[in-house]
Amino acid sequence: MPYKAAVFDLDGTLLNTIVDLAWATNYALKQYDMPTYTVDEIKHLVGNGVAKLIHDAVPEGTPDELCRKVLATFKEHYADHSLDTTAPYPGVVDAIDRLRASGVKCAVVSNKPDFAIADLMNHFFFGKFDYALGQRDNLKRKPDAEPVHFALQQIDVAPEDAVYIGDSEVDIATARNSDMPCISVTWGFRDKEVLLAAGATTLVDAADEMVDAILLPEK
Repeated sequence: MPYKAAVFDLDGTLLNTIVDLAWATNYALKQYDMPTYTVDEIKHLVGNGVAKLIHDAVPEGTPDELCRKVLATFKEHYADHSLDTTAPYPGVVDAIDRLRASGVKCAVVSNKPDFAIADLMNHFFFGKFDYALGQRDNLKRKPDAEPVHFALQQIDVAPEDAVYIGDSEVDIATARNSDMPCISVTWGFRDKEVLLAAGATTLVDAADEMVDAILLPEK
């Protein structure tokens, strides 16, 4: 039997957002004369929310007040440029359509700020998801189970009837903490070796493989 719901990470799983994230990060750092990063270096900093991204990107020992200013600059720039180069990964849109046609509810739970989630979902996936949740002040962020369980409550599906899909070690830990199986995609921001080291048990290399793993799970 297929899962009743599939809960997806967004960045690195459904959307390739890394260039826009890198440009916004480097823009914010430049405003305060701080060193910048390559896109590949930024890949290893994302996954735990933008506050953690900026905290890790600024030089060690940066005062908290200055770190908050860099974060505010990042958010302002990213809000205006989150669609510059971002696009769905190949086959992802069709994959969601197949899942919905098969009766699987689809949700997104991300550590990206909630305002950015709304913009991206409306632009790329309008009407295709049952629920989408970004980071909110009143909810803990992944890998805590709280946002995943909150999203599942909104679509009336129990954790034991759902699967989590993501591209990073954060997503593997999120699924584990949520008492859900995890499907790890290999096209995102982490190498396969990183996923395996984090305990990945189901890896998929293409969107159609992801759909098969959701509709025909090996429970």
